[in-house]
Amino acid sequence: MREELQQACREIGKAIVGKREAIEKILMTLLAEGHVLLDDVPGVGKTTLAVAISRALGLKGQRIQFTPDVLPSDITGFSVYDKDSGQFVFRPGAIIGANLLLGDELNRASSKTQSALLEAMEERQVTVDGTTWPLEKPFSVIATQNSVGAAGTQPLPYAQMDRFTVRLTIGYPDYEAQMTLLRDRQDANPLDDVRQAISRERFIAMQRETRSVTAKDSILDYITRLTMASRDHDAVAVGISPRGALSLDRTAKAHAYMEGRDYVTGADVQAVFRDVCTHRLILKNGAAVQPGQVLDELIAKTANPDRGHRS
Repeated sequence: MREELQQACREIGKAIVGKREAIEKILMTLLAEGHVLLDDVPGVGKTTLAVAISRALGLKGQRIQFTPDVLPSDITGFSVYDKDSGQFVFRPGAIIGANLLLGDELNRASSKTQSALLEAMEERQVTVDGTTWPLEKPFSVIATQNSVGAAGTQPLPYAQMDRFTVRLTIGYPDYEAQMTLLRDRQDANPLDDVRQAISRERFIAMQRETRSVTAKDSILDYITRLTMASRDHDAVAVGISPRGALSLDRTAKAHAYMEGRDYVTGADVQAVFRDVCTHRLILKNGAAVQPGQVLDELIAKTANPDRGHRS
């Protein structure tokens, strides 16, 4: 891995112990200019991880704690009449000026509030009262939702899920990691020790470099055949969307970039396939398989351009 990214991982690892793989996957997604959904049980460090990442990358982070009474205007902003000037004045919401928006427990917000993120996640802008406000660069969302305690939650609609580049889980720490966590937090907060490893300007440049990674037609053909096969699978009601195919392309480029290459291989596509595509599959009622099993089957049956034969 590139040294700059290695240093960022080390800084983030001060606050979230034993989760190097999750850290690398989130950095990869941000390099691809994507969005992350952290779907896990409470208390495993989802929020801490997001805060540590914003500090290590020199990004301005904003946090929204989603609850049923959070309004769309809390996110995007609103216009209020100023009697002194006789004009409406825009009051920015939490998303304006943020490079990294942490949406905590997104599934506790109403559907209307959840939908306020759609334009921002896709077009990097928000529209309020007919005026469009571009968002800061870079801009990404890291949203969390708890997989337990469903009371008072709203399922994320497919249009929202499809805008998340990857869905990840952190999982419980192992014995050594939890012992380290307990020791480190006896009289201090490890987040205070996280230092900036990459500047905001440098990270934007790294995103440009990631976009310039070459994906030959053989790779684009591989992505196309994988995603189209998902739509034809007998157990699948809704397969991988064209947006999902684009996300797969961009994330595979980011994987290659992190490995120090300027070209994508079939192995890069395979390495990110599950994280990018599992949450995009909707299975038919009564399907006897899980989304991950479908994706494994597609990888097994689709010719890998690295070797020119079925993997």
